[in-house]
Amino acid sequence: MKTVLHQANTRGHANHGWLNSYHTFSFAQYYNPERVHFGVLRVLNDDTVSGSMGFGTHPHDNMEIISIPLSGDLEHQDSMGNKQVIRQGDVQVLSAGTGIYHSEKNFHKDKEVKFLQIWMFPNKKDVTPRYDQITLDADKNHNAWQQVLSPNADDEGVWVHQNAWFSMTKLDAGKSLDYEVKGKGNGLYYFILEGDVEVDGQKLGRRDGFGVWEADHSKLTASTNAEVLLMEVPMN
Repeated sequence: MKTVLHQANTRGHANHGWLNSYHTFSFAQYYNPERVHFGVLRVLNDDTVSGSMGFGTHPHDNMEIISIPLSGDLEHQDSMGNKQVIRQGDVQVLSAGTGIYHSEKNFHKDKEVKFLQIWMFPNKKDVTPRYDQITLDADKNHNAWQQVLSPNADDEGVWVHQNAWFSMTKLDAGKSLDYEVKGKGNGLYYFILEGDVEVDGQKLGRRDGFGVWEADHSKLTASTNAEVLLMEVPMN
C-alpha cells in the first residue's frame, strides 16, 4: 500500500472576495509540482461563492467535470441548452468532450453557496458533450457507502467517461466501513467533508485529503460523526 496525505491547511488558496476557493491540486495561480493530480483526478476545488455571484461563461474540452453542492444552490447554464439549479444533495456531471461553454452562479442573492468542483481526465477524447444531474436519496448514505458516480449509465449515480467510482457516507462516531477497490490498478482518494476519521491507520480531519493506492481494500473509521467523499480513480 502507498499513501499520500494532503492536510487541509496545506491546500492552495485564492480569495477573490466573491469567490473563496481552496485547491487540493494545482489550479490557476496555485502550482505545486508534487500536487498536480492523483491519477486521473486533476482538480478538487472547495469553493464558496457569494450571493448572486459566479463564474461567467467559459469553455472546457476533454474533461469530466463533477459538481457537488454542500450547501446552498448553484445555477448552471451551458451551450447545450441546459439551464438547471443544482442543490445540496444533487450531483452534476458535465462531459466536455469536443467542447462546451458553461456558466455557474449562486442562485440566491442573500446566502452563500458551497460546492466541490472536481475534474477528471476522460478515457476517451472528443466525445459528444453531455450533461447529467441526479438527486441523491439521503437515507442511503447513513453508515453506508452510497455510490454517486460510476463508468456505467445503468449503475447508481451519474456516469462518466472514465473507470471511476465515487461514493459518499455520513458515518456515526465509532462506526467503520470497508471499501473494496472495483477497478484493477485504481487508487482511492478520501476527502473528509466534516468530522474526524481514521483511514488505514492515518488520522484525518475536516477537509483533509488522503490517497491510497496499490491496495485492494481500505478501511474508514469515524472518530466523531463524519461526512466523507471517496473517489476511486485509475492511477494511469
